[in-house]
Amino acid sequence: MEYVWAFVVGGALCVIGQILIDKTKLTPARILVSYVVSGVFLGAIGLYPKLVDFAGAGATVPLTGFGNTLAKGVREAVARDGFLGIFTGGLTAAAAGICAAVLFGLLAGLIFKPKDK
Repeated sequence: MEYVWAFVVGGALCVIGQILIDKTKLTPARILVSYVVSGVFLGAIGLYPKLVDFAGAGATVPLTGFGNTLAKGVREAVARDGFLGIFTGGLTAAAAGICAAVLFGLLAGLIFKPKDK
């Protein structure tokens, strides 16, 4: 059942994003930013960790999970390092995801020939 709930929750987050793209005049960049900010907000009020416990990867893989990871990293770094943790915690917590995105973007740029529209 874990896989089913991960699929349902992750799919629901994607469906919401697709509906926002199709039915509103919001740009994809604004939708992506709103997903990250909503993950930070839901993590800050304690709702997102409960969703992660319920849905697993269905909640951690989408951009809302990235926002939650940033907020969690900042909270932990502030508890450990004090005020300086505000600046270092989010990047430290999300370093693996950021590094993977940059690396795979570089590989895609090297393998495929980019074209102008």
